[in-house]
Amino acid sequence: MSDKYSNASWTVISSLSVSPDRSQFFEFESVSLSCEVQGNSARWRLKRSTVSGERSDCGRNWGKPEGSSCIVSLIPSHSGEYWCESGSGEHSNAVNITVHVGAVILESPALPVTEGDSVTLRCRHQGTPSDLTADFYKDGSLIRAVTTGEMTIPAVSKSDEGLYKCNNSEGKSPESWMTVTGPTPIPPPAVPVLSMSLPRLLCSLLVGSPYLLVTIILLVKGCRSRAQGDRVEE
Repeated sequence: MSDKYSNASWTVISSLSVSPDRSQFFEFESVSLSCEVQGNSARWRLKRSTVSGERSDCGRNWGKPEGSSCIVSLIPSHSGEYWCESGSGEHSNAVNITVHVGAVILESPALPVTEGDSVTLRCRHQGTPSDLTADFYKDGSLIRAVTTGEMTIPAVSKSDEGLYKCNNSEGKSPESWMTVTGPTPIPPPAVPVLSMSLPRLLCSLLVGSPYLLVTIILLVKGCRSRAQGDRVEE
């Protein structure tokens, strides 16, 4: 299963939220997954597909349903892809979650981040201290070495999208894909609405019409006089 979202052809009717918003967890940590739907969310179910290929709903051998959410106490077999699905087969966005039994994970957003946002990646050690010197990699290449255990991208761009991992003196993290989306489109300005009432508008047109009519008549007469003058000269 790819770390990159594999649902590009799905129509996003609802959205899946993850709390905390990260894609890597240590064994026995908990995560809350919620289907956020406008209106009635009762027909939506949280589903997953594990790395072994098993597809099932929350509450069937894994997770504890709570309304439109599912609380999962994670073990390695829970690693996989999670999404919301309606009874008619509509799908939300999908999120990949990795449960790691090692000593180090990379805390990176599970949900897409928006261009221009500030994003912090943390190389987290299961014990203490958590601020060990760490190396961060993107698409297999070292991009930064830090002494605080975390790196911040002040304003992410599409070029920051990719596969990230980290390591420190305690071990190496798995890789996770970070998706970067474009900024939310700004709606066009609203068309101004005339504040003048209809009766006042009609009165204004009636008052102005005689002047407009006189102007048109004078122009027509002027054109005719010029045309007659031209014929006389011929």
